[in-house]
Amino acid sequence: MSASSPQDGTNQPDPPLILHLGREELVIRQRYETASLVNDLLIGLWFLVGSFLFFSPSTAYAATWLFVIGSVEMLIRPAIRFARRVHLQRYHPTVPGIGDGGQDF
Repeated sequence: MSASSPQDGTNQPDPPLILHLGREELVIRQRYETASLVNDLLIGLWFLVGSFLFFSPSTAYAATWLFVIGSVEMLIRPAIRFARRVHLQRYHPTVPGIGDGGQDF
């Protein structure tokens, strides 16, 4: 979007885009976003701790398991997105792409 309006020649910013969503939809999106954020934080934690544990041969076994747990959580990410899409589709079955969000969480 440009900062000026070519139709009237003024240098006014474009008006903000306002979307009206139902309360249920906002609550659903917020819950899935929170679940996704918690999942992402756990993924980072497992891989970070696992990386440090690989510095010592005596903790390499535990590090391997943390990497496995982190990998499983990476598989949970698309499951969260899919569950959100299905959940939102129940509220608006006739609207195509209702579960598609601008944010990929």
